[in-house]
Formats: sequence, structure tokens, C-alpha cells
Amino acid sequence: MSAISSKDQAVRAKRTALICAGVAMGMTGLAFAAVPLYDLFCKATGFGGTPLVGTAATGTVLDRKMTVSFDANVAPSLGWRFEPEARDITFRIGQTQTVFYKITNTSNRASTGIATFNVTPTQAAAYFVKIQCFCFTEHTLQPGESMEAPVVFYVDPEIAQNRDLNGVNSLTLSYTYFPSKNGQPVAESKGDAGNSNL
Repeated sequence: MSAISSKDQAVRAKRTALICAGVAMGMTGLAFAAVPLYDLFCKATGFGGTPLVGTAATGTVLDRKMTVSFDANVAPSLGWRFEPEARDITFRIGQTQTVFYKITNTSNRASTGIATFNVTPTQAAAYFVKIQCFCFTEHTLQPGESMEAPVVFYVDPEIAQNRDLNGVNSLTLSYTYFPSKNGQPVAESKGDAGNSNL
């Protein structure tokens, strides 16, 4: 009887080990899928200050005005200068706007960077619609080379239907350039300062 019991215990232990291995593999798969799924969720909903992406201008223009401020940042290890042509603009909601940013490699070596962005206040990000943007596209600049990059956008007139946002008359579009490799931003480490040829 104890031999059957030992056999049952071995089967149960093997089953438990297989279940634990399956759970661990599933968790690993979810960890790898979490970033792209979260990015997709943010782009679809405007969550976390992520603007929506549009393909064309809206047909409706409101009398209500909105001021958009432009913020430009660069990770210290990239060695680039990055600035908008205007610090802010005021326009009617629904009007399509184009603003250029100038990017210059101030280092003495070629380097590659990629920009990430967000919109604040975050609850209004779902109404900030980008038609064209340089973000999430790698750019390589030679020493001293400059480029101009446009962002084309509008504020969706649907914002007027959201009573919680009635008092919101200004937004900030904030970009940060990071060194990049294989189309992904590279996190800085203490030893990376000044090393921009990633």
C-alpha cells in the first residue's frame, strides 16, 4: 500500500512541477508582451499622456482656444541640442497646426537618437491628435549636423463634450531624445555619460 502511495506522490510532484513551470513560462511571456500591449493601450486611449494618432484633420473648428506649450529635453549622454521653433502657440480647437523642432548633434561623433513624448495634463491627452510626428523614429546625425522635424497635430473638438476638461485651456507637449539602438531608447548608466556612439 505504501508503494502505491509513493507512486501517487511522485505523479503529484511531477504534475505540480509541470504546473509551476507552465506558470513561470506564462509569466515570462506576459512580461515580454506587457510593454507593447501597454503602448498599444496608451495609443488607443490616450492613457498616461499618450496622444492619439490621426490620419487627417478634423472638419470641425470651435471658437474655444487652446494654448500648447512645447518642451524639449535630451538625455545627457546623447550630446544633442533640441529645441522647438516656438515655446507655445494659441489656436482654435480643431485647427491643424504644424510646429518644427531643430535638432543638432553638438558632439564630435555620429550618434543615433530616438524621441519619446507625452502630453500633460494627462486627462486631456486623449484629445491631442498627432497627424505627423518624428517621435519613435531613429535619427542618426553626424558631428555638427542639424535637422528640422515637424509635428502636425490638432486638439479634438470632442474635448468640449468632456465637462471635466471645461477649464483646461493649455496643454504641454513634452519630448525627450534618448540614445537609441535597434529602434529602442537606451537607458543611461553611470558610465555612459558622454558616450554617444551607441
